[in-house]
Amino acid sequence: MPIDVVMPQMGESITEGTLTKWLKKPGDTVARDEPLFEISTDKVDAEIPSPAAGTLGEIKVQEGATVSVGTVVCAINDSGSAEAAPPAPAANEAAQTVTPAAVATAASDQAVPPPAPEASGPGTEVLMPQMGESITEGTLTKWLKKVGDTVARDEPIFEISTDKVDAEIPSPSAGVLSEIRVQEGQTVTVSAVVAVIGGGTTAPASTPKAAAVPTPSTPAPIAPVPAPAPSAATGEGLRSSPLVRKIAAENNVDLRGIQGTGASGRITKQDILGHLEGAPTPAPAVSPAPTAAPSAPTAPAAAKAAPAPTAAPLPGELVPLSKMRSIIAKRMVESKATSPHVHTVFKVDMTRIVKLREKEKNKYEQRNGVKLTYMPFITRAAVQALRKHPIVNASMQGESILYNKNINVGIAVALEWGLIVPVIKQAEEKSFLGIARAVVDLADRARSKKLAPDDVAGGTFTLTNSGIFGEQFGMPIIAQPQSAILGIGGLNKEAVVLTDKDGQDTIAIRSIQHFTLGFDHRIIDGADAGKFMSEFKAYLETWSEDIG
Repeated sequence: MPIDVVMPQMGESITEGTLTKWLKKPGDTVARDEPLFEISTDKVDAEIPSPAAGTLGEIKVQEGATVSVGTVVCAINDSGSAEAAPPAPAANEAAQTVTPAAVATAASDQAVPPPAPEASGPGTEVLMPQMGESITEGTLTKWLKKVGDTVARDEPIFEISTDKVDAEIPSPSAGVLSEIRVQEGQTVTVSAVVAVIGGGTTAPASTPKAAAVPTPSTPAPIAPVPAPAPSAATGEGLRSSPLVRKIAAENNVDLRGIQGTGASGRITKQDILGHLEGAPTPAPAVSPAPTAAPSAPTAPAAAKAAPAPTAAPLPGELVPLSKMRSIIAKRMVESKATSPHVHTVFKVDMTRIVKLREKEKNKYEQRNGVKLTYMPFITRAAVQALRKHPIVNASMQGESILYNKNINVGIAVALEWGLIVPVIKQAEEKSFLGIARAVVDLADRARSKKLAPDDVAGGTFTLTNSGIFGEQFGMPIIAQPQSAILGIGGLNKEAVVLTDKDGQDTIAIRSIQHFTLGFDHRIIDGADAGKFMSEFKAYLETWSEDIG
């Protein structure tokens, strides 16, 4: 029996990949674990090995196509199978009128036949997505397209809200929005059909439009798809995926002007789309493209209009809770009812950190492309303290305590429409610079509604910075099922009594910050909390780590 080969999962947040190159052709013999094809995602380029030995059968995804994880890209006929490799894909109905001469010309000119256009049919169902492990429903808050509008694959078509994330949801395919089944404001379960994309025949983005059907007396050769020539606009030599370079070429964007946020400075799809949304109209290229009717770009080429400001409620007006606010309220009540909250407040002398930041911030941003804020210092100190006191990173599971394998730090981000807590995964493995970049990236994507479900799941400890509004300290509520949360108070100058090694006291002006640890007294005792906070305080007051 043939063995299906699928687009692999190349990271927990990766949902799709671009098949960039086939290393084998139908009929070729392949060994188990022998590289079969190459793929590219926003995070990695990789050769994908064959899952079994045999013969490469049908190729279902052509070079340049982007497909979701789990999509079958080809089949391997095992070595004991009598099934032969399938013949070359049959021509579509229109092409069957081509004369033998034309077919012969096509065979000589075309190494890999282009995939046939997608036939019109019942359309593609658009589902309410799963936006987190514990999320079972979502509220459709806004349609970004209306029935009859043409949409590109991955173009945002509606917005949703859950208790963990507000997000724009991309279209799963290109076509025409033919039906809307869920209206704005409705709450539906995960996987409910909210719309249908369909009503037209669409050719794959990587293939040219089909030529007019030749008559029997007029043979027409099928020209191969030309590969785009390298140019400054495509950013040849920079770390980016073919999908990113394709978007750059279509929108005349020089990738050298974009700061990559991916691994090793890799330019991700989010980076270029964010650049396009905030960039002015690009200047024309030095070498003008051949005159042709322009096609709709697959990515937005101009900034979206800013939403109109919401009118302030009038005195005496009854305003219903938003879906996000309603669920936040429910979760806070549940947390207070679940965990016996205890809070402890420590004063930390941040003078050493303040001086270091003031000295390094300009050079740091020039060197690393990210602003030097206080948050990575605080996050790093919390991670080091959690390493030494893992009970604070633990959680209750029934009548047992789960000591979490990794330290996944949630960073609360205040939004105009609520609060969201994206998570820095495996923070114990990140350097100071890695944490600094992650903090900025998550906060920016939270405010622009670009977070993925994986970005808000799996937190084991949370930081919340209410001190930016001027308060001394707060008493934060724990995010279940976590057992602790660290509240960050305001940073202020205070007169402090200092004692030298000889026991002499002096008064000095120091930069002081209050930190509050809220903890679940079911599993964390006051002594554990005190030891954790003492470790956290000492790490900041005696900072000696290289910041990169």
